[in-house]
Amino acid sequence: MKRTKSELLFDAGNTIVMLLLILVTFYPFYYVFIASISDSKELISHTGILLAPLGFNTDAYNMVFHNPNIGTGYANTIFIVISGTVINMVMTIVAAYALSRDFMLKNTIMMGIIFTMFFSGGLIPNFLLVNNILHLGESYWALILPGAINTWNLIVMRTSFRGIPESLIESARMDGAGEMRILARIVLPLSMPVISVMLLYYGVAHWNSWFSALLYLRERKMYPLQLILREILILNNTESMSAGTAAGDQEAIGESIKYATIMVATLPILAVYPLLQKYFVKGVMVGAIKE
Repeated sequence: MKRTKSELLFDAGNTIVMLLLILVTFYPFYYVFIASISDSKELISHTGILLAPLGFNTDAYNMVFHNPNIGTGYANTIFIVISGTVINMVMTIVAAYALSRDFMLKNTIMMGIIFTMFFSGGLIPNFLLVNNILHLGESYWALILPGAINTWNLIVMRTSFRGIPESLIESARMDGAGEMRILARIVLPLSMPVISVMLLYYGVAHWNSWFSALLYLRERKMYPLQLILREILILNNTESMSAGTAAGDQEAIGESIKYATIMVATLPILAVYPLLQKYFVKGVMVGAIKE
């Protein structure tokens, strides 16, 4: 079909807007990368937009990788991400499947769950509950168990499960399958898009989390990577990594260390997106359809 001038003009305008959005979202990451490999002295004296590396220097990365806190933080974060995401997924899947079936008081329970999206006890009661009543302080469980189920993720997954034809489940019941077998053999294989998105949501949330660790963890050896990153970026704590550098150069190399640390802390989680991209669009749209 021959396209009209107005359609071509709209497509051109749409393309320009999308390219600008890509530029706005991509440039900060690009800036951090080229700043991390730039010469620290030239970088600290530079002002304005940075389009190309100012020289080439990887000393900041060497200092970051030789910092024992970074390695310990990585190990702690990986443990939290894996164990936390497994617990999140198991509890969310089981709860969502139960709520997608018809049983007595289902609507009442669902209303109670939705209530938690709008009202909570607050930070201090939550701290007292976790630290003084449950005695989870000074352990990784304080970072995992209180947020074991995200209400919004539960609702999205429940909506996905309700979209599975009831005839499939009834056929499985007639063949003698129990609820757990139906969940494992029918519901989960048909719900891979939403499960992949939930894995991404929970995993990224655990990877980026730092506030709970700041509240409940006191031993430095238990700090996750994001808490180490916070010390470097906000508290400007780079002296341990720049030890041995001339006093006049410590401020300059400290800036490069900050950018290198951001890259080291961000790249692993970015590498996960391409693996789940084919499921993401379909899975994220599940909760957008009104039942």
